[in-house]
Amino acid sequence: MALAGRQIRQLRSLAHHLEPVVIVGKSCVTENTVEQANEYIEKHELIKCSVLDTCAQTPHEAAEDLAEALGAEVVQVIGRKFTLYRETSREGVEKIQLD
Repeated sequence: MALAGRQIRQLRSLAHHLEPVVIVGKSCVTENTVEQANEYIEKHELIKCSVLDTCAQTPHEAAEDLAEALGAEVVQVIGRKFTLYRETSREGVEKIQLD
């Protein structure tokens, strides 16, 4: 699912006030990182992540790896932080309505 420009802008505005909930450390993207991110993204659909300076991957590489593992879309990468989006599979919850 590729996001359109207006959808990316909408998600970026929603993510602006979020704090990073997943930290990618010196071990880069590991199974534990993927599990933790999967829990958060299933609950919230939109998550912000941070990459530590000690990580061997660039923030773009870490974002792509984590997005691929989660089946999510990279919304944006700014500095050492990135935002991911994936629609939740839970029923009966309010979902982000994309334009």
